[in-house]
Amino acid sequence: MALTQLSSTKCFGGYQKVYEHDSSELKCKMRFGIYLPPKSESAKCPVLYWLSGLTCTEQNFITKASSQQAAAEHGLVVVVPDTSPRGCNIPGEDENWDFGTGAGFYVNASEEPWKTNYRMYAYVTEELPRLVDANFSVISGKMSIFGHSMGGHGALVCALKNPGKYKSVSALAPICNPVMCPWGQKAFTGYLGPDKTKWETYDATSLVGSYSGPHLDILVDQGKDDQFLVAGQLLPDNFIKACTEKKIPVVLRLQEGYDHSYYFIASFIGDHIKHHAKYLNA
Repeated sequence: MALTQLSSTKCFGGYQKVYEHDSSELKCKMRFGIYLPPKSESAKCPVLYWLSGLTCTEQNFITKASSQQAAAEHGLVVVVPDTSPRGCNIPGEDENWDFGTGAGFYVNASEEPWKTNYRMYAYVTEELPRLVDANFSVISGKMSIFGHSMGGHGALVCALKNPGKYKSVSALAPICNPVMCPWGQKAFTGYLGPDKTKWETYDATSLVGSYSGPHLDILVDQGKDDQFLVAGQLLPDNFIKACTEKKIPVVLRLQEGYDHSYYFIASFIGDHIKHHAKYLNA
């Protein structure tokens, strides 16, 4: 699959790049950011995938999260996909900020008119890793995943649905129990239809109950002043309860005074990259 480089900027000794390609899963052009640490010029490196939240493109994380310094220090390639297909000319795709464009929810849609293009789960777990493995100096199969909000939901779901595929997982302010919150209910109804058993296959809190894979060490950070926590969109307590019952190790850190923004992400991104480096560099 041919890649077109759109930008390349030196940063902490490595390079922050953006590429575009034709996606076979999403049937449209897709962009992703990739940070190549200095180490990648002389050796293959593990890969850390970041999934962004509602309304984001690949640009939000690479310009606002301050991730490059920690990635350079730990020798990790960081890959940042977009949050949905773009420009598919589906009626209604641009009408809502929390559904359609910029809001793919990291599922494989099964409902018309979304099911042809809205296959972000397959894109993130299958197509994009194949593309990265084929085109960059990375250690094939040595990868972890993390994300924020909708992307935190996506990261947890990808790890829990694919035991052993990811060495570690973490999330910042994730949508932990989408079947129980307005954002999730709206998205899942549109993409997956009315059958709630389908919804549960993309719900981290539901998936924990059936997880039987290798040891998974989960780190979650949550701002205590996050307006979406207060609004009942994130529901971390439900996820922690499910993990505790299943004896899956999880650390939830409630961060006093922090909201849902990229200021919050930037404040703790170093801890998360260090968490993943512990497993990826083992």
